[in-house]
Amino acid sequence: MHLNNSKIIVIKIGSSLLVDKNQKVRKKWLSSFAKDIHKLKDKNKKIVIVSSGAIALGCKKMNFNKRSIKLDKSQAIASIGQIELMNLFSQTFAKYKLNISQILLTLEDTEERRRSLNAKRTFENLFNLGFIPIVNENDTIATTEIKYGDNDRLASRVAQITDADTLILLSDVDGLYTKNPKVFKDSKLIKEVDDLKKDLKEINIKGINEFGSGGMQTKIEAAKVCQLAGCGMVIANGLYSNPISRIIEKNNCTWFNPKVSKLDARKKWIISSIAPKGSIIIDDGAKKALRSGKSLLAAGIKKISGKFNKGDHIKILDRKNIEFARGLSSFTSDEIIKIMGHHSNEIEKLLGYVAKSEVIHKDDMVEV
Repeated sequence: MHLNNSKIIVIKIGSSLLVDKNQKVRKKWLSSFAKDIHKLKDKNKKIVIVSSGAIALGCKKMNFNKRSIKLDKSQAIASIGQIELMNLFSQTFAKYKLNISQILLTLEDTEERRRSLNAKRTFENLFNLGFIPIVNENDTIATTEIKYGDNDRLASRVAQITDADTLILLSDVDGLYTKNPKVFKDSKLIKEVDDLKKDLKEINIKGINEFGSGGMQTKIEAAKVCQLAGCGMVIANGLYSNPISRIIEKNNCTWFNPKVSKLDARKKWIISSIAPKGSIIIDDGAKKALRSGKSLLAAGIKKISGKFNKGDHIKILDRKNIEFARGLSSFTSDEIIKIMGHHSNEIEKLLGYVAKSEVIHKDDMVEV
């Protein structure tokens, strides 16, 4: 259904899907999951996997009980388990000729604009190289204050950063029910949610929450982030083999539909940004080009003011010094001084390294 139209898909796996209650690794399941990913890659889908399991695998290796570990010790255990986790993915995915990479993120990496832009570029470059990024929270250094606390929220932020079309949360239940399905036989699976407030008004999320391994509350929080980012989200049962194929074939899950388009979400984020760090004055030709939906190139820039970095929020002024747009710069102010007034094919020679041709991409710009 929705997955066939998705170009970028983020999939979150809980630790209970990788390691069972007896601390046994579910290798057969992971192999079936890799087969699903191979099918998606064959359809030219870009995939990101957000995986829990580092602490669970670290505990297995050290023969520790996960419940009795304090934060400082759990960071060391996560460090040990991280290698186990990546080896597990590497060995399993290699059988299906799937290349993987690892990205460790903290809350600050996604909340701070410049760092989130750097993360976005890393994801884009990995997609271009044909690699599948496997993301985990950086448990080895994150303190309680800067932790996401769960991978549902981390996955929704990754979906936001990568401009994903769909986030799949693989859970231990088929989706969101009207009541707790493990207690009430008359509970019904909610197939689609458009408006979180309206559609879930009668549902006691906390009542359902007690029995889920990841917790339904955090999944609803993740849905909020996705809906405002123009990304669809699905909660589906991951305990079955080939869980992604099952979503496509049976669609026995809960879909959360986006509230806005991805482009609208991005532009709203740009326009609501805090005080711009600088400004660019452009000529009439460039202004006309921007008005017709083109990106801003170096050739049309006449003057800049302020000191800013890549990803910073800047004003775009016309020759009369009147602001008519805002955007996120692909270059630092120092770099723009070197390249302004020049054609895009001269940028590499002027800077001494390969760079983007657009100073501000049309998707990173909003007229005011």
